[in-house]
Amino acid sequence: MPDATNRSGGTVTAPPRVAATECAVPASSLTGAGFAARCTRAARSPYARLSLLLALLAGAAAGVLVFEPQRLLTHGWPPQLGGAAATVVFAVAYGLCTVAFVPRPLLNLAAGALFGSQLGLVASLAGTVLGAGVAFGLGRMLGQDALRPLLRGRWLKAADAQLSRHGFRSMLAARLFPGVPFWAANYCAAVSRMRWRPFLLATAVGSVPNTAAYAVAGARASAPTSPAFLIAMAGIAVPALLGTVVAWRKRHHLRGR
Repeated sequence: MPDATNRSGGTVTAPPRVAATECAVPASSLTGAGFAARCTRAARSPYARLSLLLALLAGAAAGVLVFEPQRLLTHGWPPQLGGAAATVVFAVAYGLCTVAFVPRPLLNLAAGALFGSQLGLVASLAGTVLGAGVAFGLGRMLGQDALRPLLRGRWLKAADAQLSRHGFRSMLAARLFPGVPFWAANYCAAVSRMRWRPFLLATAVGSVPNTAAYAVAGARASAPTSPAFLIAMAGIAVPALLGTVVAWRKRHHLRGR
């Protein structure tokens, strides 16, 4: 480096460079820290969390295929479990099964057949709220950040806006009128900006009529001509018909968005 001339006419000599060995950091340390940082960022990325969610759901579905909870309808409840403990265990199993895509009507029928109309309704509603909360939490923590940028279609944007702005009313309608699968409503709500409280409250309130109808039908399945069974079947069919009519009338409104 050439010498610089100062104001007095002399020269200022540049200080010697610091020895490389004094300021150098071990390459292995930099490489390890960088690799760990990259792994941490990758693990926290939205798509990594979405992959974890898909892996959890696939594992839950595989568990259902292995354990076959539908056997409760044919083999009955284990005799060593009874009373309140059986109700609690069934409610927890109910909730986990809904997360693993087991249809709720099947579980509601099993609850009525195993515990009767009233206790079966209580167990089913508890499992419904539990399963909805677990699915909503998983979808919100692991899937929302990755899936929200994909909401570009007209129907997807319309559904997201409806759930985000009118969460309680929209979820209440989805629970009252069958048509939207339970798991699909849970994960759609999780991806939207719906809050926890209206989601869980609408799930609890809106699931009562349909769940009660299935529980009564399961409890009275041995007497299919009884008035209670016929009323329960009507309670299942009428909301499904009304939901179909409402969806048919709303199709033009959705297309116009």
